[in-house]
Amino acid sequence: MYASRLRWVLPAVLAMAAALGLAQPASAATAAGERYVAVGDSYSSGVGAGSYLSDSGSCQRSSKAYPSLWAAANAPASFSFTACSGATTSTVKNSQLTPLDSSTTLVSVTAGGNDVGFANVMQTCVLQSEATCVNAVNSAISQVNNTLPGSLSSLYGAIRRKAPQAHVVVLGYPRFYQLNGSCIAGLSENERAAINRGSDALNGMLAKQAADAGFSYSSVVDEFTGHEICSGNAWLHSLTVPVSNSYHPTAAGHSGGYLPAFRSAA
Repeated sequence: MYASRLRWVLPAVLAMAAALGLAQPASAATAAGERYVAVGDSYSSGVGAGSYLSDSGSCQRSSKAYPSLWAAANAPASFSFTACSGATTSTVKNSQLTPLDSSTTLVSVTAGGNDVGFANVMQTCVLQSEATCVNAVNSAISQVNNTLPGSLSSLYGAIRRKAPQAHVVVLGYPRFYQLNGSCIAGLSENERAAINRGSDALNGMLAKQAADAGFSYSSVVDEFTGHEICSGNAWLHSLTVPVSNSYHPTAAGHSGGYLPAFRSAA
């Protein structure tokens, strides 16, 4: 009797699953039809990950950056990769949005760090005193709170106008240092804590502005926890050669950090 009942129930269950779209993973079917555009700064282009695409020039777009990895794994219907090293919210808006249109279904973006002078802050902290470093971080936080909101709003508005149907994922930045970690030289703990505080402030503003725009925000802080500089297993370059790689994710930072964060929100 049990076997007979199973023969009757099982086809009904399978038919219901098919009707509900459960017969195959929805994500696979969705990704195959995606029209994906990746914009942003060096954290999207893949500076520090190596394997730069020959046609990307100084933008340093990498085949190991999270947009490339996601596209390779999901085979979207189309993939445009315009992220560029050094980009600000303004340059993203003015020079990277050409591929966006009404058929675009997915957009990823990192932008904001260059607007508040992150690279200059790190240079100040490496070369000057602790007090000067902390002051530079505080100045950057002031820009995060006072001038960055308008810049982000302008960029996000432009993305929405050009790609009205797209699901837009704003990704944040890592927290850079594990405090009381393995580093025995370099910046002081106060400087490292100040830099982390600046990163947290920036991420908080990105999350707020993304929500205001109706976009998804995906933090990468959890993914990089245990892999910060001074962790002993860093997914971020410290001060290194070439200098442009400094304080950027490694290839492991993209595959183990940014890719899962993007995938979870895409």
